[in-house]
Amino acid sequence: MKGLLGGKGANLAEMSSIGLSVPPGFTVTTAACLDFVENSNTINQQIKDEVLLALQEVEKNSGKKFGDIKNPLLFSVRSGARVSMPGMMDTVLNLGLNDDSVIGLAELTKNPRFAWDSYRRFIQMYANVVMGFNVAILESTLEDLKEAREVELDTQLTADDLQELVEVYKRIIFEETGVSFPTDPMEQLWRAISAVFSSWNNPRAIKYREINDIDHSWGTAVNVQSMVFGNMGDDCATGVCFTRDPSTGEKKFFGEFLINAQGEDVVAGIRTPQPINDLSKNESNKGLQTLQEAMPKVYDELVEVYTRLEKHYKDMQDIEFTIENDKLFILQTRNGKRTAAAAVKIAVDLVNEKILSKEEAILKINPEDINQLLHPRLDPSATKNVLAQGLPASPGAGSGVITFTSEKATALNESGVKVLLVRQETSPEDIAGMVASEGILTARGGMTSHAAVVARGMGKPCVAGCSEIQINYATLTLKVNGREFKEGDHLTIDGATGEVIEGKVPTIAAEISEDFANFMSWADEFRKLEIRTNADNPEDSETARNFGAQGIGLCRTEHMFFEAERILAVREMIYAKELKEREKALAKLLPFQREDFIGIFTAMDGKPVNIRLLDPPLHEFLPHTKEDREALAEYLEIEVQLIDERCEQLHEFNPMLGHRGCRLGVTFPEIYKMQTRAIIEAALECKKKGVEVLPEIMIPLISLKGELVLLKEECIKEIETIFKETGEEVKYKLGTMIELPRAAITAGSIAPEADFFSFGTNDLTQTTFGLSRDDSGKFLPEYINGGLVPVDPFVSLDQEGVGFLVNHACVEGRKSNPKIHMGICGEHGGEPRSIQFCHDIGLDYVSCSPYRVPIARLAAAQAALRD
Repeated sequence: MKGLLGGKGANLAEMSSIGLSVPPGFTVTTAACLDFVENSNTINQQIKDEVLLALQEVEKNSGKKFGDIKNPLLFSVRSGARVSMPGMMDTVLNLGLNDDSVIGLAELTKNPRFAWDSYRRFIQMYANVVMGFNVAILESTLEDLKEAREVELDTQLTADDLQELVEVYKRIIFEETGVSFPTDPMEQLWRAISAVFSSWNNPRAIKYREINDIDHSWGTAVNVQSMVFGNMGDDCATGVCFTRDPSTGEKKFFGEFLINAQGEDVVAGIRTPQPINDLSKNESNKGLQTLQEAMPKVYDELVEVYTRLEKHYKDMQDIEFTIENDKLFILQTRNGKRTAAAAVKIAVDLVNEKILSKEEAILKINPEDINQLLHPRLDPSATKNVLAQGLPASPGAGSGVITFTSEKATALNESGVKVLLVRQETSPEDIAGMVASEGILTARGGMTSHAAVVARGMGKPCVAGCSEIQINYATLTLKVNGREFKEGDHLTIDGATGEVIEGKVPTIAAEISEDFANFMSWADEFRKLEIRTNADNPEDSETARNFGAQGIGLCRTEHMFFEAERILAVREMIYAKELKEREKALAKLLPFQREDFIGIFTAMDGKPVNIRLLDPPLHEFLPHTKEDREALAEYLEIEVQLIDERCEQLHEFNPMLGHRGCRLGVTFPEIYKMQTRAIIEAALECKKKGVEVLPEIMIPLISLKGELVLLKEECIKEIETIFKETGEEVKYKLGTMIELPRAAITAGSIAPEADFFSFGTNDLTQTTFGLSRDDSGKFLPEYINGGLVPVDPFVSLDQEGVGFLVNHACVEGRKSNPKIHMGICGEHGGEPRSIQFCHDIGLDYVSCSPYRVPIARLAAAQAALRD
């Protein structure tokens, strides 16, 4: 019921139903949130009535009464979307306290310090979350008080100190806002629920949803839960733990806690968290007492609980707990955020432990997360000047110029500068800067801090809790071990080791682990789609094959024409006035093309290679600078003026809809003739060497059956000539690219002339929408943010419109040619939702860039399993 109760609410209900010690409470649903937004941010009376009934049940269950002076029931009010959004929305703790009940709480618990500490925390959080008050003013007041009392920690302040602080807080709030802090518990509750509902649409939550592709229409639930207190004394604590290491996936119980604290203290980085056991020790906390040592009985109970929860949810869990007077309470569990490497290891281990089936394991991993495993790490042979050591909070390596604010990081990134975000600790407001950065470095915080959790989810390297660095925001400098670095200086971090390194350190390609190889082999057992790659050279072909590509779905021959030694011959061909002159220029290009194809065929030995004949408009090859035009004039031994005149003749107002693709082949058949010869001669050469070759020749941009018939005849004629010349033959296929709406609509008549269809969804999207992919970025964000389109159609296939054409072409094409082979080679071929669509309509393959091949393999397996 996560859609209705939110992830937190659903898990609280489920833990209660299996008998765990969960503080009593109730959930106000996501439907109530949507109703709140639709009704001008107002809670309707029916929902209020239901909240009051639920409140009475909690009072019965707890034996306390909300608003009572002598035995007050206090609440935490927390958000809970259907998927985890750590730190993005708001929370209020200790709700229900006022000037009277704080005295009752002190008398009831015989602990005045605890009562006043809870009250000052409540005022601070409520002022921030509900009243929109600048909480930095209150925080600086707290720091001033600690300095006046000559203490370092909040826990060293006395009850009298905290009572005085509460009065100062209330006075400051009144002076700054003109509004008294509310003392009516019911007013506090209604306003807190409203604030949490409103936080669904705060800027950082919206940004997080955009980054993580979370639906804006879901809304958040609100969980109103009885408070249990980790800040009542030394037999109380609060903590966070993971059932496995979220960075590596290693099977070890891992976590941090603080004695005499509340939950926000653990993640805020104000105090150094203690390890829950020896396995959780690191450089910053190795001298601190573990939970196992401090409270052995509670620790044993926590071990029993985590084991039970992991088996119940069949996944690594992120658990929040509080200990009140030596009694353990579980406040939350959720599937833990983890790195992609950890996710794969955990999935493989859970299969080996018989907790998951292979099918369940495959469905656990987000295909996009695989991308994190395929990127560079620091070169171990490189010289490194390690400046400091922090916590290895999120693996990977990143270099960039130091920047101390989210705004600066975003601005520099947009101007093309790689940045490293350096903060005392990050907060949810830093989300945009974290996205813009190559990595995150913080001076405070532990392995479960905001920076650590969010960076792991993003796949960004992060070094947290690096206490050796001193940051001065006023002077925009960072000091470490006597060295000073300014904003704009380069640093490197290694999130796998926690090292902070001077300057830029070179990287090397990622290595594929045995767990990853096993996991991907399981995916291959279930998927039905073939996975090919888009590759134009032997190097990319080899990379893709190593990642599991089963062939090439798109080799763009024009990419071979732009090298310096070839471009002059291409331009000579364009400027030729007669056929003989063009053929002479093309003869110079033939050996280059043949050599390229030999390299690609060799790299893809035994796998199909689909080669698209020349597609772009000729103007792309023309010289654009004065120097290039002069060099071409000298090469062709003609006047520069003639070069300029030819450029003018070839100018097109809309070249992407002009003289390109098969239209070039119709007007200059000698171009496709040369390319066909290069392909077949390369194939024959490879066959002699024992390389198995499966060439597929693709004619691009047809809109008419006649175009395909004409050019197919020309190609076959050239191929048969080569076979006669050599006395050797190879098998080949001849097909076309469906990338114009007319071709898709008339696919039934075109299919008998083609061995295959390859859907070029980049151009098909452009021509179906009438959008330029190169220019639409100026206005498409408004369409997406305004809900006119759910997602950029150049990123994820528009299934309603473009998808309709693709499906229609498949159905009609197979009716007239049952043997036709079909695939997709646009950028959508590596996007999981588009791959699901391709599976659903029965395509034979998808083709994507080399580094997205593993993503496509996993997405295709998941598509098959969802059947």
